[in-house]
Amino acid sequence: MRDQIDLLATVTVLGVLEQAYFAMQVICARRKFKVSPPETTGHPEFERTFRAQANCSEYFPIFISLLWVAGIFFHQGVTAVCGLLYLYTRLRYFQGYTGAAQARLGPLYASAWLLWVLLGLALAGLLAHFLRPSSSTGMAALLWPLQLHGTW
Repeated sequence: MRDQIDLLATVTVLGVLEQAYFAMQVICARRKFKVSPPETTGHPEFERTFRAQANCSEYFPIFISLLWVAGIFFHQGVTAVCGLLYLYTRLRYFQGYTGAAQARLGPLYASAWLLWVLLGLALAGLLAHFLRPSSSTGMAALLWPLQLHGTW
């Protein structure tokens, strides 16, 4: 069982560590620019850091949900690669946003595109799961491309 989810678990832990890093950056920006909680306004660099962290946190549950559904029902390896790419694009988004708001756009579009890919993988895996015929070999041949249950 563990061999079937080890990559997904690794990407999940990396994602949690990334979220913790983003939160720590907000704490550091609060100290640097003397913005006490619960304030969310102040120096523009603090506001960009705060918004970048908030935006990444808002999308994290969507990412984790799609990562696990796609990984379990489609293919763990393909999904883990997409997950790593997503985490990288969110890091680039965070770094870009904290520097200048316009610098976030490229990574934002890339991370959104990766979420759509994960959604497509999840839907394909679920479709193959629910349409998998129990006895029809002709239907099985038609659905074979959707059933990428193999090992790398």
